[in-house]
Amino acid sequence: MALDQKIVSELEVALGKDSVSTAPSVLYTYGFDASIYHHSPDVVVLPTSTEQVSQVMKIAYAHGIPVTPRGSGTGLCGAAVPIKGGILLSTQKMDKVLNVSVKDVWVDVQAGCIYNKLNDELAEYGFFFPPSPGSAEACTVGGMVATNASGMRAVKYGATRDFVLGLTFVKADGSIVHAGTRTIKDASGYQLARFMCGSEGTLGVITEITFKLTTKPKKSAYCLCSFDSVLDAGRCISAIIGKPLIPASCELMDKVSIDAVNKVLGNPLPQASALIIVEADGETDEVVERDLKIIAQVASENNAVSVTPSHDKAEIQRWTNARKSVLASLSALKPGYDCVSLADDMGVPISKVPDAVERFQEISERHGVTVATYGHASDGNLHTKMVIRSGEKDDWDRAFQTVDEIFDVCIELGGTVTGEHGVGISKAENFKKERADEIDTLVAIKRAMDPKNILNPGKGAEFDGDRKRGLRYPCPEYQRSIGEPTGQEAMKTLLRGWRRRARDDSNLPKSVERSAAEAAEDAADPALSTRHDRPHMRTAFLSINV
Repeated sequence: MALDQKIVSELEVALGKDSVSTAPSVLYTYGFDASIYHHSPDVVVLPTSTEQVSQVMKIAYAHGIPVTPRGSGTGLCGAAVPIKGGILLSTQKMDKVLNVSVKDVWVDVQAGCIYNKLNDELAEYGFFFPPSPGSAEACTVGGMVATNASGMRAVKYGATRDFVLGLTFVKADGSIVHAGTRTIKDASGYQLARFMCGSEGTLGVITEITFKLTTKPKKSAYCLCSFDSVLDAGRCISAIIGKPLIPASCELMDKVSIDAVNKVLGNPLPQASALIIVEADGETDEVVERDLKIIAQVASENNAVSVTPSHDKAEIQRWTNARKSVLASLSALKPGYDCVSLADDMGVPISKVPDAVERFQEISERHGVTVATYGHASDGNLHTKMVIRSGEKDDWDRAFQTVDEIFDVCIELGGTVTGEHGVGISKAENFKKERADEIDTLVAIKRAMDPKNILNPGKGAEFDGDRKRGLRYPCPEYQRSIGEPTGQEAMKTLLRGWRRRARDDSNLPKSVERSAAEAAEDAADPALSTRHDRPHMRTAFLSINV
């Protein structure tokens, strides 16, 4: 149901008309993140400052309207999907690096700043912000704080929360809170700044952050080791850590992941049942060479088939690009199948990685679901992606059963269902099982800070819906959510608008006109309504702006 026009007008007065939209194409586009879910908001707003965010929240609080904060929408758990409708608050226009203090080793930055943009500016001073998420070229630092994101380098440098000195957030009623300090040490109070890390927009809208900086190592090199079994690869990772040697990063890929990437990218990796890509860094060549020799020795002792150290930047780029391409490549693994994000980022104790990987394989084989296992295994963080027929109810049912058993294994091994992506929708039920003793306290905190329950309602500890509903894939049984058109119907609305624009706008190139015509035809085919491999789909999703 659309918002009352009076409320939309209030938002336009507060932000300006250019920063508020109720256009169907915009609402549909902002109903996605990178998860399996979709639900359109009633209005999209793009504030440019903390003060404007405060005005939005005051309006929302006065009228009891849900607000879902959003960065770039790269999250994989549905945390940025506005399942209750209302206001989608995007921080995309709040993208500035505000102040860098090299002498005090901190940087002030707006929440909508892209991770890579921040590091590009910090590189001029010889510093960096290390977490290295897989979506580094697109994700916002505010989204990273909201989910306590991390990535390849967490084993050595830590997760996002380990670099948060202070932050500014806006409460549900619009009041502005400045939390934390700009000092390296801070022993006061409840550490509210870090408390907001991982809150996923349920306690406040994060608008500015002060991050601690660290120096960027001068030297680095990599070693790629292949194995005949993923169990040997997992044991090798544990052995490297236990040497002791803490690598800058250590990535694991199983055969499913390797085969998918080699098929799509033209064999950048050796054919193997499993491999690890280990990064060693330091201040001198001697330190890096010492670590590479240790890594090679440990790999050989753990049945490595091949060990390839490298300083060659082009070769290293091929390896790291291959690892980062796993998620996209998996959808090309089998005709008619799609890669879906269900069990994304579980974590287990490092020593339990071999046990976890072995049991994941047994579970996937028993349920007949293709599962790719890969991830930042040197910190115990694994990703398991399902490759299924996304229009088939039976495939989804078996996938969810597989996910539940995989998460149960992680909990049994002393791990967690989410290591770096947050909880959102897809992990809510399993999260509540893992943290059963905490749920009452978490709910009490939420109610104290958001008494009207308007901040990203229905997520995490308070999720009470059906995680199979509202899928963005063309599965009729699970696609529709209450009051929401099916993805196919909404896509038709979006694409009709693009076709009209292509027909009426003489400035649009002919390629876009053809793409819109193709898109209108494809909208009738549910098998194509969620695919992004067609050029017109890329045009539609990447070119829409408020």
